[in-house]
Amino acid sequence: MNIYANIMRYFWLFASIVMFLGITYFGIKEGFDKWWYNYIFAFIALFAFLLRTFMIRRMKKHMNYLQEMKEKARDEKK
Repeated sequence: MNIYANIMRYFWLFASIVMFLGITYFGIKEGFDKWWYNYIFAFIALFAFLLRTFMIRRMKKHMNYLQEMKEKARDEKK
């Protein structure tokens, strides 16, 4: 699961960069009046990357907390 989460996290970063560059290229080529609203999709992909990064860090902290509680409970039984 950890490998999948990291692959998807970097997929969204890559997608946002490619979209941003593509939209900028077509905006320069054809005019931004036709392409400006497509930046929304690049920012949504960037938001997905940031959200996944935040959630992965949160999950790691929670897993460490659960491990500490498990060790603490084991020590109390001794």
